[in-house]
Amino acid sequence: MDGSRQEMPPPTELSALGHREVAAAERPFKKTCHSSVPTSSTLCEPHVWPGLLESLLHQIIALLSSFQDLLAFSATCHSWRAALSSFPSVYTFNFPPLCLKLNTPNICPLRVLLKDNLLSYCKWQLDDPSKRNISLRCSAPPDAPNRMRYLGCSYGYLIFSYHEKNCLFVDAYTGTKLKSPKLNFMGDRDIYYSILTAPLNSLNSHLILCSRSSIFYWQVGTNSWTKHVYGGEHILQIVLFKGEIFAMDVLGRLHTMQFAPELSIQEVAVLRREEMVTGPRSGPWLVACGEMLLMVDLSTDRDQLPRTFQVFRLEFSAETVECVKMERLENSALFVSLDGRDPTFCCTSPERWGGKSNWIYVAKPSGDSGEPWTAVELGQPVPSRIDRVPDFQVDNMWVVPSLIYDVNQ
Repeated sequence: MDGSRQEMPPPTELSALGHREVAAAERPFKKTCHSSVPTSSTLCEPHVWPGLLESLLHQIIALLSSFQDLLAFSATCHSWRAALSSFPSVYTFNFPPLCLKLNTPNICPLRVLLKDNLLSYCKWQLDDPSKRNISLRCSAPPDAPNRMRYLGCSYGYLIFSYHEKNCLFVDAYTGTKLKSPKLNFMGDRDIYYSILTAPLNSLNSHLILCSRSSIFYWQVGTNSWTKHVYGGEHILQIVLFKGEIFAMDVLGRLHTMQFAPELSIQEVAVLRREEMVTGPRSGPWLVACGEMLLMVDLSTDRDQLPRTFQVFRLEFSAETVECVKMERLENSALFVSLDGRDPTFCCTSPERWGGKSNWIYVAKPSGDSGEPWTAVELGQPVPSRIDRVPDFQVDNMWVVPSLIYDVNQ
């Protein structure tokens, strides 16, 4: 695999790329100072801002209520951006993810049969639930390969495979792309799911690929892959929670995964409740919500309408995991995409940005008109138009821009 390292910049170059993305995002914002009471003119002078204590800046960061607020904060000056990097809760900002709304030409029958996405025609916009009048329009890199297979979204990057042996990361916020080394283990089109274990420019970032018979593992920045033969049920979703890797298979069974010294996948005994969804369903989705690991489920049996979301808290003990049904999400809201390859997010105190606690915000299929998402209160009927999207399409989803994960790298 000589020369493959040139395809993926090392972590230092990725970090530099992150800074360039920040700079590009800063341009629309201007630094201002407003006050309703008389103040000294020196308070608005630029040299005053860097002098604020880091502890005070962290208090300001905790009050940010939108991604745009974060961009404006990071654009103020170098010391403010440094304070953002040292913020202890960098992954748990109290503002919502952005909704990626797909805008592509009509899908031709050939594309459906090939299960490919014509990435060269792919355009999307990012809508912010907290700033309804602001959106960002994006498109795939002009030199991206035409035919791509969507594998998942992780840490702000859309992940595709192409030419059967390559992986391409497309930043959902900037549209920039990065490549992985070639995967020479197989030449078929069997890979169906992918996820990163950490932000792309992290020294501990790994890419996991799942196929029908194997799991592939690549440490970002190196030039080789590791293959593990896997004879279990298809893994549909992987979530990191408190340093552990949890996986949900096609039968809804929970597993833990370890890759050192070799691949180890162990099923976790789960004590299920009678009220849990059975039969055809969308999901389940795993989502890390602060100190809780939640499982979200939705029946798809149209003969049992009205359908409702169910949320269960996974209580871990020495021998088993108990699913405890949650009647309320308390001070949190969930953001769900219908495609299990897309991440699910939790946001606390949503009222701060105009949202509602105990509500689930669902990204609607791209064919629906109007807003790209709908909101449903936990326990209330779910609109019948909400259905899982076909496995071969990229569709509307929730994303947290890579910039948020990069600020403390």
